[in-house]
Amino acid sequence: MKNYYAIIMAGGIGSRFWPMSTSKHPKQFLDILGSGQTLIQQTYHRMLNFCLNENIYVVTSSEYEDLVAKQLPQLPKQNILSEPARKNTAPCVAYASYKIHQLNPQAITIVAPSDHLIKKEDTFSKAVKSCFQKAEKENCLITLGIKPTRPDTGYGYIQFKDSDTSEKDNRMFKVKTFTEKPDHEMAKFFIESGDFLWNSGIFIWSTKSIIAAIEKHDAELANVFKEGIDVYNTAEERAFVSKAYITCKNISIDYSVMEKATNVYVRSSIIGWSDLGTWGSLYTHIGKDKKNNAIVGKNVINYDSKNCIVHVPKDKLVVIQGLEDYIVVESDNTLMICKKQDEQQIRNFVNDVKVLKGDKFV
Repeated sequence: MKNYYAIIMAGGIGSRFWPMSTSKHPKQFLDILGSGQTLIQQTYHRMLNFCLNENIYVVTSSEYEDLVAKQLPQLPKQNILSEPARKNTAPCVAYASYKIHQLNPQAITIVAPSDHLIKKEDTFSKAVKSCFQKAEKENCLITLGIKPTRPDTGYGYIQFKDSDTSEKDNRMFKVKTFTEKPDHEMAKFFIESGDFLWNSGIFIWSTKSIIAAIEKHDAELANVFKEGIDVYNTAEERAFVSKAYITCKNISIDYSVMEKATNVYVRSSIIGWSDLGTWGSLYTHIGKDKKNNAIVGKNVINYDSKNCIVHVPKDKLVVIQGLEDYIVVESDNTLMICKKQDEQQIRNFVNDVKVLKGDKFV
């Protein structure tokens, strides 16, 4: 267990969950499910099932450092890695991997977003432990794939090859192709073909393997972070990282490495997963009343409304009547009422609010 590490990525803004999620307090720091724990707290506790507390690292934007420390008081302060700019997932993975590798060249890491929902914790732990065992023995890059339940156009898809009989885990497959968010017809075809999984964005590998892959497939990115090999885990690290993030490019780990590498595997998993990217995805994970309304809030009175998402403060009395398929959200003096089918427009609402009302509400 001492060689197992977790890298939790917690730098995103989550603008599709506005008005609850704002740039000052994004969704990973919210109890969006009404469970009593924020999403990052749930993710952290999940990692404790297979990692020591001191082996868990959170990579976040410099403006959220204090929020992470407040919500995860048990985490050592030095394990909160601060990004001076948002540059997507590849720089985040490179920075944390070089740093951890410098501490422990035998390290095996899981890299996971801080704001995903995983309902089947035991199944998830079993899947991760299987991936850890493979990553310890082989030079490989593994991603968790989710068995699709619908032709969703909001997820990336992974096509896999037939199982290799030499694999100890019969849910482990070699990856054939990655496809970014397809249109509905293509997503439907993927589901029907039976050899595609959703890309969860959760990765497992040794630091040795991911560093070798970055150096092979994205030398430009590798050169930026390799330069700090003598300053990681020293007092000079922060100053070095500030400079590195000025020069490094904005790129995802999928584009930087995963889509180019040939030693990529996917482990098929049914773990009750959702990336909770939208209010619509949240709707499927909250209990419903008799009229199929998903309600978070203690004082909501509903007349003749159905199939709605209502998310309001527990001390706020809210009365709704005659709404069907709507999102009703109140947070910090902001009320949004929007048709469920039009939720992709929420990002436009945020941009318009910024222009018309300034940054106060976003």
